[in-house]
Amino acid sequence: MRALIVDDEVHARASLKAMLEATGEIVVIGSCADAIQALHALKAEGPDVLFLDVQMPKVSGLQLVSMIDREQMPHVVFVTAHDAYAVKAFDENAVDYLLKPVQKDRLARTVDKLKRAVRDGARPTFDSPAIERIPCTGVSSIRLVDVSEVEFVRSGPAGVYVVTPRGEFLTELTLQVLEAKTDLARCHRQVLVNVRQIEEVLRPEPRAAVLRLKSGKEVPASRRYFLKLKERLGLRRDGKYLDPLS
Repeated sequence: MRALIVDDEVHARASLKAMLEATGEIVVIGSCADAIQALHALKAEGPDVLFLDVQMPKVSGLQLVSMIDREQMPHVVFVTAHDAYAVKAFDENAVDYLLKPVQKDRLARTVDKLKRAVRDGARPTFDSPAIERIPCTGVSSIRLVDVSEVEFVRSGPAGVYVVTPRGEFLTELTLQVLEAKTDLARCHRQVLVNVRQIEEVLRPEPRAAVLRLKSGKEVPASRRYFLKLKERLGLRRDGKYLDPLS
């Protein structure tokens, strides 16, 4: 089994890595100190198992789970120094949890559970919390952007960018995750928009619309997604309100 370790404590990461590799059942393909590193590694490496510290600064382990794309979701083992978090871990459908400092015999039981889970083949699903702040990559830090401040999110060859009045910020989160876990609405295959920022709907051609935001920025709205978006905008088919793509 291929495993990724996520823990903000360097000694905890090193100790767990040594114990996992000593079992002969697990290959540790990487270790990360925060959520941004973890999301990047999950995309790049696709591990079978994620050993995840519950308490981390800025983005907790439980919050990180809500940011992982379902198609990339590994089996999760929560690692915590506080027994009170164990019940919550199982509420999140984790395979198991480990208390720090991790004991060899307890880890052996966890590895047995993981072997059965991986052999069964089904990817785990989590009823994880909504995302209220989007972690973005800074020069040497993690910037947390409140969803309410977002104007729109765009995806392109260089990655996914969160656009706000203060600038654009790169995030490791996918449009699929942001659509499912926030109030942002899909308006185009590569764009999510904050409906509260929409000031005007323009119709440059019969089968397309443009959303003009309060800041003056404009984003496209394709027919496929506008059919759902217009309900949130209060647009109706009976002509009472503007319906540019009816």
